[in-house]
Amino acid sequence: MSFFDELALQYIDGEWRPGSGSWDIIDFNPFDGEKLASVTVATAAEVDQAYRAAERAQGAWAETNPYTRRLVFERALRIIEDREQEITEAIIAELGGTRLKAGFELHLAKEFLREAIQLALRPEGRILPSPVDGKENRVYRLPIGVVGVISPFNFPFLLSLKSVAPALALGNAVVLKPHQNTPICGGSLVAKVFEDAGLPAGLLNVVITDIAEIGDALLEHPVPKAISFTGSDKVGRHVATVCAANFKHAILELGGNSALIVLDDADIDYAVDAAVFSRYVHQGQVCMAANRILVDRSVEKEFTEKFVAKVRTLKVGDPADPSTHIGPLINSSQADAVTSLVEQTVGAGATALLHGTADGNLVAPSVLTDLPDDSPVLTQEIFGPVALIIPFDGEDEAVRIANDTPYGLSGAVHTGNIERGVRLAKRVDTGMIHINDGTVHDEPIVPFGGEKHSGVGRLNGDSMLDAFTTQKWISVQHGRSRFPF
Repeated sequence: MSFFDELALQYIDGEWRPGSGSWDIIDFNPFDGEKLASVTVATAAEVDQAYRAAERAQGAWAETNPYTRRLVFERALRIIEDREQEITEAIIAELGGTRLKAGFELHLAKEFLREAIQLALRPEGRILPSPVDGKENRVYRLPIGVVGVISPFNFPFLLSLKSVAPALALGNAVVLKPHQNTPICGGSLVAKVFEDAGLPAGLLNVVITDIAEIGDALLEHPVPKAISFTGSDKVGRHVATVCAANFKHAILELGGNSALIVLDDADIDYAVDAAVFSRYVHQGQVCMAANRILVDRSVEKEFTEKFVAKVRTLKVGDPADPSTHIGPLINSSQADAVTSLVEQTVGAGATALLHGTADGNLVAPSVLTDLPDDSPVLTQEIFGPVALIIPFDGEDEAVRIANDTPYGLSGAVHTGNIERGVRLAKRVDTGMIHINDGTVHDEPIVPFGGEKHSGVGRLNGDSMLDAFTTQKWISVQHGRSRFPF
């Protein structure tokens, strides 16, 4: 099937239909500018219809035997496996992902679906003692109800599934809004997979729209009890504020400014390989990317020479070409922002060991060093192929530099002494950090999330229970209570 021809629609209450807004979202291939699809936006009224459909369907789904619920996810997994080549081509076309990146995204998507199959059976109740004679305290894990999911453009298929599948597996219904740059891979394709897998109508709804059309309707609507948002910290702050004002639970997976730290006893060749991948995978458009590469001054020269030499070998071009390492950024605004950032940083005194130029949305890699201590680029997220190499003297300075950012998502430490690496890693204020590895990792059963401006809450594994279920206390009095009046 042609996903872009057939899925450029809203999916509400089990029906594929056009939106009723007055304008269209145009879905472009970021590499060659080809128009892939045109989607008439959903209005606030259609957001209401989606949430009301989810509300109607959720009760019966929550009562469905979890062994029956999990069959849907088993079928969804088989559908993705059967259509893997088509989905790969869609990822390459819609978001400019290389074949390597598309394969990585699909591999993780399948792993998260396998975890959702198990998650359906994970909720457990408890019976707790009481100081009152004859009283039995039962604590139940129940679905939270309806969940709103807002997914980003960089890993749209995976990061939509990552919240949608667990929420559904645990007995909830979902309304999904994909990013406007990836409406098919992040939205309607997910709906199509679950529709073909036999998910009952109304449990998953997809609204393709924009804040310019609906304002905060997706967040303020009275039906959803939780909002799972993945995106920038700027938007995440707004989501958190609106959710708090409306007493909704917000799960926020936001940006990063991760540091990959190379100590004086590291395997330099291996650290170079890890750093190059961690910085340039998917053109640097990854929240866990190693924005900053911190290198002990005693090995700085060797590391830098080898790092720059390896970066020079990266091929920039057509993401459909299997030999391409770096494809296009998602749109011209992002390409302009990245190239402007490099120019400003160099103009303020940094040295460009490699100074990448732009050709449309293709931006060649840059490597910057000798950054002034007050350079704004040191503390912000760079969503593009720009590496910062920063020398340090000793572990204390490495920790200080690593923590000198409002973000705290991922990180890595390279050393010949594992326990030394672990001790240092504990001092870095980040939600996740890896010893002798890259910074870009996600696994279905390990808590995923950040500190500071990188987010609130965790996803994956048992953390999904906290995100998408609630606990209910039901007490049973055997015999008669005594009341004081």
